[in-house]
Amino acid sequence: MTIKLLAIGKTDNTNLQTLIEDYEKRLGHYIKFEFEVLPDIKKAKHLSEAQQKEKEGELILSKVQNPEVLVLLDERGKALTSVAFANDLQKYMNSGIKSLVFVIGGPYGFSDAIYQRANGKLSLSKMTFSHQMVRLFFVEQLYRGFTILRNEPYHHG
Repeated sequence: MTIKLLAIGKTDNTNLQTLIEDYEKRLGHYIKFEFEVLPDIKKAKHLSEAQQKEKEGELILSKVQNPEVLVLLDERGKALTSVAFANDLQKYMNSGIKSLVFVIGGPYGFSDAIYQRANGKLSLSKMTFSHQMVRLFFVEQLYRGFTILRNEPYHHG
């Protein structure tokens, strides 16, 4: 199974980028992981919130193939413990799907089209974080999930 993370807009914080890359390397020991940064919408400040969500939605949908399972990182999603998230990962792997795609949306969230296409929603916290921080938190939780599944000491370290 391949796990992909899609995110809108690049991060200009090199410290965060270094940490994200560290977890990407670690994940390579467990699973095929791909992180794709989608370009910011051009002239976004001239668009309404709805128009920006629509354009971002089209961009995201262009990157998701039909059989792929799509999970949105969304504040209204299901909140899980790290162990429950690990168990969900195991269920996905056991189901035989080839590709699991997680998406971090833009500043205004997701378009209706994205919500309609999504197979699930996951919340990392009831708090609001910057989209750059969510990237780091997600790859860390993904890594933690695999260490839990392998019974490795990282989870309690």
